[in-house]
Amino acid sequence: MCDDGTRLKPHSLDLTVLSDIELHRVTQVNSAVDRNLFYPYVREMKNKSQAPKRDRVKQVAQDGRSKQLDNSRPQPQKSYRKSDPAKTEGAAPRATSSHSKTSSTTARKTKAAPTERAEAPRSPRGEAPVAGYGSRPAQPKGDRSAHPAAGKTGDRKPTGKTAGNRPDRAPAAKGGAARKEERQPALRSGQVLELNILTTNDEGFGVANHEGTRVLVAGGLPGEVLVAKITYVGRREAFANTIKCLKRSPDRNPSPACTLGRVCDGCGLMQMRYPAQLAWKKALVARHFRKYSSLYEVPVRETIGSPRELGYRNTAKLVIAGKNNDPVIGIYRRNTHDVLEIEDCALHHPLINKVVKAAKAGIKKGKVQIYNPKSEMGLLRYLVVRVAEKSNQAMVVLVTTDQGYNEMHHLAKFIQQAVPEVAVVAQNINTSTGNVIFGTKDRSITKAQTLKAFVGDKIFNLSPHSFFQVNSGAARIIYEKVRELASLKGTERVIDVYCGIGGISLFLADQAREVVGIEFVEAAVADATINAALNHVENCHFEAGDAAHLIDEIGEEGGADLIVLNPPRKGCDEKVLKSVAAIKPPRIIYVSCSPETLARDLDILSGLGYRTMEVQPVDMFPQTVHVEDVALLELKQA
Repeated sequence: MCDDGTRLKPHSLDLTVLSDIELHRVTQVNSAVDRNLFYPYVREMKNKSQAPKRDRVKQVAQDGRSKQLDNSRPQPQKSYRKSDPAKTEGAAPRATSSHSKTSSTTARKTKAAPTERAEAPRSPRGEAPVAGYGSRPAQPKGDRSAHPAAGKTGDRKPTGKTAGNRPDRAPAAKGGAARKEERQPALRSGQVLELNILTTNDEGFGVANHEGTRVLVAGGLPGEVLVAKITYVGRREAFANTIKCLKRSPDRNPSPACTLGRVCDGCGLMQMRYPAQLAWKKALVARHFRKYSSLYEVPVRETIGSPRELGYRNTAKLVIAGKNNDPVIGIYRRNTHDVLEIEDCALHHPLINKVVKAAKAGIKKGKVQIYNPKSEMGLLRYLVVRVAEKSNQAMVVLVTTDQGYNEMHHLAKFIQQAVPEVAVVAQNINTSTGNVIFGTKDRSITKAQTLKAFVGDKIFNLSPHSFFQVNSGAARIIYEKVRELASLKGTERVIDVYCGIGGISLFLADQAREVVGIEFVEAAVADATINAALNHVENCHFEAGDAAHLIDEIGEEGGADLIVLNPPRKGCDEKVLKSVAAIKPPRIIYVSCSPETLARDLDILSGLGYRTMEVQPVDMFPQTVHVEDVALLELKQA
């Protein structure tokens, strides 16, 4: 402001010719508005005036600003004794200090809030300020007998009369600390607890409860008392590993074949005796069925066990990580993207474990660059091994990000020399950055390109992408069960939806008039056609395309007497189920590897006119939480 009371206009001043006193008077503006108008012009002087004069203007402006900030800050608060009747609302809880033995502070009634926000200073005693940066100083509004817990101000009721009869809010702490304290779990990672296992969940974890928090214990069985260490704490539940078993369940396996159950998700039931595993899987299926009123009375048969409890897996898809001088081949650790090394997996066919060891040695020797998903650099990503048990031959697929011709040929040669049973080596190029294993481009490294595998008396031609059941012995049980439930007389027309390479189709062909296999993947249809020729089956043919569309076409051609559904884990699309029900086959057989999606789809078919007669669980995956199911449905009588 000028001496005559008029407002100075910064753009009308020649700042380069003002004296020091004049500059000081100009910068002593009386409002934030004047400062906001003036400071940009001060900054422009950097290119217009002399450096010493510019620095003086800047220093004077900062001094003036500091004085106003000091005037706007709340004054330090008085401490009070417990007997002090002058307690006011809005006071922050007591902050304990190593050099102070006084009680908590109380808010002092202050003047009107300044236009600029300022952070209240801490008192010399280390007590917390009433109002931090970004919040208004608390105003006294009456007595309060107790302070509510942080984060729960919306539920408290004022004990005294407040303005407007509205509940008061506690002063907000800087950074939302009150809300963080409210969400802070009662457990922490690394904490050791004694837990009582109440039951197991669908993933095989023992379920315990600790002070209202659900704790999932790897390897815990119902009825056990365990000493466990917390490994991960989430919002709703925590995970823990078993340290010591204080009270043992009679179903616990005294000598499990693998000791990696604490960190490996591959064998969720390894700690359980095998008869108990079969009972657990039956209960799992029944539990999902009881969720639907239409399936509540469906009988669930006793689980049929696998011919082999260990060493049954004929296929392994493994992640390659680490560095070329120290490669790691295995699967992901629980709740992480770290790779758990697996050299002697108890579930793998022994030939798979031999190939894994040879691949590690070959990577070291050839210094093959391993793909790093973080940097998206490197060559080798996955190792896929498939074994034909009857011939004891193996197929190895090296999944890479690029062709890497020399590296892959040398690695393939090394593996074949170390493991002579490896008959086929192929390369798949996957340039994507996601977790999908296979890419779209394949290249054969060896002359042989396929394996011959058997299920029962049927022979199957396997290519690198062929879907084939990982347990050949259990697959034979499932195919024979489907044939038993089908009760074919030789005059029926059968549709095998999601037929894959034709396993179920070939098992039904010798008892049916005609079998039509439907599959979306064209490569699988090509394999199925070859397999039909290998088994000299002439009444079986396969079509590639959308399942619902092909089922509609078959319905127009005369329908079917039996439809077999064998979808992936996600189950059938509802439009497929509607297309199946539209042609009204007398019977439907549903083969599923997921009890959850099976129950969902059977409930839909119930609404479309079908009744589920029975469900037969088959243990395709011993030591794991997975189970295969075969369900028979019949058309309801009108």
